[in-house]
Amino acid sequence: MNTNQSELAELVNPSETPDAAIAMIDAEGTVVGWTQAAEQLVGFSAGEVVGRPAAHVLPSAEDALRATALAEQCRAQGGWSGTMTVRHRGGHTLTLTLRVSLLWGGNESLRWLVSVTDIGALSSGAMNGSLRESLLTHAPIGIVVRDLQLRCTWVNDAMELHDGIPHDRRFGRRLKDSLPGFEAEALEVVMRQVLESGTTMVHEYRAWPPTDRPREHVFSASFFCLQDADGKPLGVCSLSVDVTGNRRARERLAILSEASTRIGSTLDVMQTGQELADLTVPLLADHAIVDLVESVPFGLDPSGQFGTANGRPPALRRAGVATIDLGVLELPWVREEVVHVHQASPFAGVLRTGRSHLEPVLNTQASPWVHHDPVRAQKVRDSGVHSLMVVPIRARRCVLGLALFGRSEEQTPFQEDDLLLAEELVTRAALCLDNALRYARERTAALTLQRDLLPHRVRGGAAVEVASRYVPADMDHGVGGDWFDVIGLSGARVALVIGDVVGHGIHAAATMGRLRTALRTLADLDLPPDELLTHLDDTVQRLNEENEADADDPDQVPAAVGATCLYAVYDPVTRRCTMARAGHPPPAIIDPQGRVTFPGLPAGAPLGLGLGVLAFESVELELPEGSVLAFYTDGLVESRDDDLDVGMRRLGAALAQSGRSLEDLCSEAVETLPARTHSDDVTLLLARTRALHPARVASWDLPNELAAVRTTRHLAARQLSAWGMEPLIATVELIVSELVTNAIRYGGGPVRLRLIQHQVLTCEVSDAGTSHPRPRHPRTLAENGRGLFLVAQLSRR
Repeated sequence: MNTNQSELAELVNPSETPDAAIAMIDAEGTVVGWTQAAEQLVGFSAGEVVGRPAAHVLPSAEDALRATALAEQCRAQGGWSGTMTVRHRGGHTLTLTLRVSLLWGGNESLRWLVSVTDIGALSSGAMNGSLRESLLTHAPIGIVVRDLQLRCTWVNDAMELHDGIPHDRRFGRRLKDSLPGFEAEALEVVMRQVLESGTTMVHEYRAWPPTDRPREHVFSASFFCLQDADGKPLGVCSLSVDVTGNRRARERLAILSEASTRIGSTLDVMQTGQELADLTVPLLADHAIVDLVESVPFGLDPSGQFGTANGRPPALRRAGVATIDLGVLELPWVREEVVHVHQASPFAGVLRTGRSHLEPVLNTQASPWVHHDPVRAQKVRDSGVHSLMVVPIRARRCVLGLALFGRSEEQTPFQEDDLLLAEELVTRAALCLDNALRYARERTAALTLQRDLLPHRVRGGAAVEVASRYVPADMDHGVGGDWFDVIGLSGARVALVIGDVVGHGIHAAATMGRLRTALRTLADLDLPPDELLTHLDDTVQRLNEENEADADDPDQVPAAVGATCLYAVYDPVTRRCTMARAGHPPPAIIDPQGRVTFPGLPAGAPLGLGLGVLAFESVELELPEGSVLAFYTDGLVESRDDDLDVGMRRLGAALAQSGRSLEDLCSEAVETLPARTHSDDVTLLLARTRALHPARVASWDLPNELAAVRTTRHLAARQLSAWGMEPLIATVELIVSELVTNAIRYGGGPVRLRLIQHQVLTCEVSDAGTSHPRPRHPRTLAENGRGLFLVAQLSRR
């Protein structure tokens, strides 16, 4: 298809460089060609310079003698470059950088082309950057001078390095004899514009130097209009420099810049693999495949040493596939499927050595792996891939997988600079994959720790029926520090606990475990809820002090431990529930008819503030049998769009259904969460109260005297006989004897004995003393001090 001149003029869109100064001098040193830029630089017009010796623009006779010496040096060396003082028409002098190049004409005639550069005057964008750099150095510049018909009249030796055309085949010919038709036509449009306007223009074109075939090179040509003594166009001069490296560098920077925004947008390793493949097609390759070691998508590090005893490489999982045409490349494995590679293939070699593999011309006929992997080899043949790169995905001395790049439509094979770019892109993707892996490992560890620390099965004994739900936070926010617990206490009572550590991740999960353990220890002391929270607050303060003491970096503020907690004790004998909270949301109480209330429980301060006993206050409530206590964390009732009151009303509506099982109520409450992803863990603990029948409880007030011990034995034996528990009479008589004796001797009256029959038989002796009973360690011959030891051997606690 022919392209007319106007269409080409719009297509090439050359840029101007008005500050380039060019002059042509014959063998005798006479100026024979001048440019408008030269006139602008030194002030002399073409009529004042052309036809006169070049020394006319030199400021002194001494400079003229120096120019004569330089001319001899140019003839001997074929050119010269350096600085020289030149006279401006206005009378002042200019120190300029000159580059003198030898030009050949027909019949071995010669001329000189002088390129003049004023570094102080040139703006950064005025002249073609590559040409300016070449003028100031010894980089080769191809020079061609053409007449008004655009036929070659003069040329330098460097031009042959650009396109491989010798001098004798160039003289008297136009561009179309040496360049592809379209490139020649576009350049000639620019040259005609230069002849018509007299200005300097720049245009890029492609050529294939004989030293690097079939690799395409990009050249930047600056075109200057040479004027005769009358200021009329004499011809056009072109200075060409190879800018292939600059162009590739720009393309590489553009791709790398795009990689920083398109790779690693999530912490999903499979998504990161697909992003790498998508980026490189078609910017670098026609087809791209990303395969990860099979364990990587599951958040596990691959083994450092690949290959087992039989030398088999690890299985891979396809994470990314991209191609310019889905119909061209039909793979036997699709995304997320497991891929096995043969140990003799280049893919296994890259996995084994961790070094990239470049095969500019792909051999799918005679390579050793072809016969062992015929399915893959045939697919490669069918796709038309003729050039291949295989790059390992490495992070922290570990190969995470492979990235494969192929070309089929693009006929130019991969070269070393393509491999360097691919390795840079894969390195960036590997960093993102490693970050995703580290996040996945930490999140998995935190989830495992949290789930191991939470009770797997909660039991309320004779006091309550319980059910629970724990829903971890979404992937973006990680694991929180929610916890709950159901702790059996003495006298058939039960403690119900829920808490939330501030923060996310493994640190929050570990802190949750420490607080849960501390709370269980404190619960064994039978402390009232407000006193227990006070001691737990002390524990949190100690954790903060330890964090400050263990901080390695003095400039880094250690993470403060903070938590909220709600602690309640329910007694099925009295149906009374005593509770206190430390900054935690209040519980919901649902009576047997389905009415929901949120009791006015003092909020208390979050744990870790160290406000002392005044920070917590216990409240005692009497609950009808069959009431439901709902303990929850803020993740269930708070959201970005709704405040706490809205969430609590939503929760109350879900729980206000009498007759439903606790499991159904848990599911109903969790399902009320907004459909959008929640940003915090969700924990819910439901407890339906039970009451012990009065016939299952027997209690007596005893006088504070040792004679009451014998009475106690008779009372306990008679009650056990009434309950049909005669086999336990002897054991219980010994237990109550020791406990009542200790209460009378070491406690303070009155003394009370209580027997409770539920899943187990509970024997309780209480007194008014404030000290806690502690077992003694008597000497071998001591007559006392073994009472609590005997009780411990005969009972569960």
